[in-house]
Amino acid sequence: MRHGKKFNHLGRKKGHREALLRNLAAALIEHKRINTTLAKAKALRRFVEPLVTKSKDNTTHSRRIVFKYLNNKYAVTELFDVVAPKVGDRPGGYTRVIRMGFRKGDGAEMAMIEFVDFNELMLAAKSATPGKSRRRRRRSSAKKTATPVVKTEAKKEEE
Repeated sequence: MRHGKKFNHLGRKKGHREALLRNLAAALIEHKRINTTLAKAKALRRFVEPLVTKSKDNTTHSRRIVFKYLNNKYAVTELFDVVAPKVGDRPGGYTRVIRMGFRKGDGAEMAMIEFVDFNELMLAAKSATPGKSRRRRRRSSAKKTATPVVKTEAKKEEE
C-alpha cells in the first residue's frame, strides 16, 4: 500500500530520481523551456517552484540552500541573476506545463515545461490587448426592435 506517499517516484530509486530532477531543473533554468514526459514535467514543477521562491531573497544563505538542491553553480547563478528578478512580483506559479501529444516510439505523453515570464509570444499577445475584454456577448435586443418593420399588405393596396 502507498499510504502517505504523495510524490511520483518515476520508477527510479531515490538517488537516480534526485539526479534526474537536478539535471532537469538545471536544463530548465538554463534554457527556460524544455520538452520531457508529462510525469517528469509535473515532478519537476514541484521540485523547481520552491527553489524559484527561495531565489527571490538574494542572500548567501538562500544561495547555499538552492545549491544544495541543484549542485550546479551556473544554474544557481542564472536562477538568482536572471530568473528571480523577472518573477519577483509573482506570488507563485512560475512554471507552465503544456501537453504536446504522444511520443512515437513508446506512446509516452510528452509535455513542454517553461517559465511563465519568459514566453515572449504570450507576453506580446497579453500586452497588445491590455484593456480589451475577452468575453463575447450577444447583441442587445434594442437593436433588433429599432429596425423598421415593412408591411407587405400596405404596399399591395397602394399598387
